[in-house]
Amino acid sequence: MADSFTIDFQAHGKVETGDLVVFVGDDLKPSGAVAAQLGPKAVDLIAKAAAAETFKGKAKSSMSIVVPADLPVDRLVVIGLGGEKDRAGLDFVQLGGLIAGKVNGKLATVVLDLPGIEVSPEAVADIALGAQLRRYSFDRYKTKKDDGDAKKGGSLVLSVADPAAAKKAYKSREGIEQGVAIARDLVNEPPNVLGPQEFAARAQELSKLGVEVEILDDKAMKKLGMNALLGVAQGSVRGGRVAIMRWNGGKADDSPIAFIGKGVVFDSGGISIKPGAGMEDMKGDMAGAACVVGLMHALASRKAKANVVGAIGLVENMPDGNAQRPGDIVTTMSGQTIEIINTDAEGRLVLADVLWYVQDRFKPKFMIDLATLTGAILVALAQEYAGLFSNNDELSERLTAAGKATGERVWRMPLGPEFDKMIESKFADMKNSAGRFGGSSTAAALLQRFVNDVPWAHLDIAGTAMGSPATEINKGWSSGWGVRLLDRLVRDHYEA
Repeated sequence: MADSFTIDFQAHGKVETGDLVVFVGDDLKPSGAVAAQLGPKAVDLIAKAAAAETFKGKAKSSMSIVVPADLPVDRLVVIGLGGEKDRAGLDFVQLGGLIAGKVNGKLATVVLDLPGIEVSPEAVADIALGAQLRRYSFDRYKTKKDDGDAKKGGSLVLSVADPAAAKKAYKSREGIEQGVAIARDLVNEPPNVLGPQEFAARAQELSKLGVEVEILDDKAMKKLGMNALLGVAQGSVRGGRVAIMRWNGGKADDSPIAFIGKGVVFDSGGISIKPGAGMEDMKGDMAGAACVVGLMHALASRKAKANVVGAIGLVENMPDGNAQRPGDIVTTMSGQTIEIINTDAEGRLVLADVLWYVQDRFKPKFMIDLATLTGAILVALAQEYAGLFSNNDELSERLTAAGKATGERVWRMPLGPEFDKMIESKFADMKNSAGRFGGSSTAAALLQRFVNDVPWAHLDIAGTAMGSPATEINKGWSSGWGVRLLDRLVRDHYEA
């Protein structure tokens, strides 16, 4: 990961240099062990500095004491944990991000003995994960570098009760860090650099980790009858691709689980062209595919004990003389036909063929697709939740639980026969747009026609994957949303 820390785990002991990070509750008192380590003069210094700075130890607040008397460190950083209720709901990943944003220089030691909170090895690993996620930056195209919020390099020493256990727990987080960074990088890349072929090549790199990768080009997709996906791609001089990634970490006879991503590397809207303002953000219309690639990296890195298929449909939606038109009818791989009402409703066309291909070829236990599919989901859920649509209650409940555990939250939205009826066409089996009302649900209803009876969930991530609000673990434009959520889902419920 760019600009990441060197992480070290050490037993509690005296700190001689750099930043020293400690924690207090709303009573401004560190834990007994930390108080003993600092000494009474330093504890008294915290109280005096807090009074001068009106620091009250509220959750996520902090203060810094430069060259503190009676301590050999450069700075004493004091982070507030709030009251009992705040501490009960503490998110350790977010805490790690907060820590990373407060430290300075090349070395920081964080004493993870928190007042009123048990810090398990798993919690320590999550803190390290959050700190690394906060350090991410994307500046590879800047000729003049600006450190900004993310300080370059540096070491983060986590002072803990059991360093060996913490280090072991952190091993499983390293692949997640890298997977999120991969997803963020893919979304941040400019569209002239990352076309369908280049994106497929990035997916191909997973073979180094033991992932089996197969790339379908235009000729192969034409032979399979993926005319809905190819219809979107035909307006671009850059052909489409489908990348199939397989991680076989489970039992040989176990059916796989499958993740499918929308990969529109740039979406002009096609003939139904988008307004010019903000169109540059449409380089991120492949965030679903980016998440799947990042997820497959995370799973392979920790050698997940599950059989997993990742499939991404990669196209560019452009308005040249060969582009499909409103009024065209395409025949999908399934044999069902779709009337094109709006060429800017293209993501569902891409997913229709890839969903059908995956359920037909791999017979998965379940499928989850991710797509920056509709602006309507932002109207409903803003940028706080991804929209969840599903034909299976158990899968929905597990996704909701994984969302609460990781902070990548989902909210189940309606999907019923009324919405399916709204996409009926006069001239084909269905139409790709039913108009303004219920736009997210009607889009999901179209996708449902291509999953047969496979348990399936659709995540509309238009509000969460790009341009999302800054958090303690992400200060950039691309969030890498979904990698942590789905890794948690696999780890908790589907690994043998």
